[in-house]
Amino acid sequence: MSARKSRADRRVDLIEAARRAILRHGSQGVHLNHVAEEAGLTSGAVLYHYPDLSELLLEAHHAGMERFYELRVKRVTGLNDPVEKLVVTVRSGLPAGPDDPGVRLLNELGGAAPRNRVYAVLLTTLYDRQVALYQSILDTGSALGVFTLTGDSLVIARNLVALEDAYGYRITARHPVIGPAEAAELILSYARAVTGNTLKGGD
Repeated sequence: MSARKSRADRRVDLIEAARRAILRHGSQGVHLNHVAEEAGLTSGAVLYHYPDLSELLLEAHHAGMERFYELRVKRVTGLNDPVEKLVVTVRSGLPAGPDDPGVRLLNELGGAAPRNRVYAVLLTTLYDRQVALYQSILDTGSALGVFTLTGDSLVIARNLVALEDAYGYRITARHPVIGPAEAAELILSYARAVTGNTLKGGD
């Protein structure tokens, strides 16, 4: 890191280094020296900016979660067709492949959540925000007469996010026949059934 970097910039670099360390060693296996190695610093230099390693790891998880969600929102911003929005939202919630760093970080967060209340809250917040994103699209499509929902939009939205999580895990676990395209089609098959729409406009 350049000596001319501000304290804020150095902390951003350390958060990114912590993210890489988490992916390499796991949420439960990462230690101070791992983060220092990824950052190219001494352990003491890391502690200067983050005296509590757990705070740094929390910020790394939070930053990864925000990046994942904001990317999804960005991909549908400006789209007016509910069909296109729904298809893009489904596809953007899945890993690009088994080594997708954003989704792998979320998987690490999920694995640590049963033992860490703060991580559990982060995941719950992400889940609720993703459900709200889907529900908004479903409600808009229903109001425009594009979707004929077979049930409550909140229930459908929750199921869509749950399917994302399940198939996303299969992708990162390297299931031999479930890749991103196959997983998206499986989720969309459910979405077609519950919206009464062929969802062809967003392909």
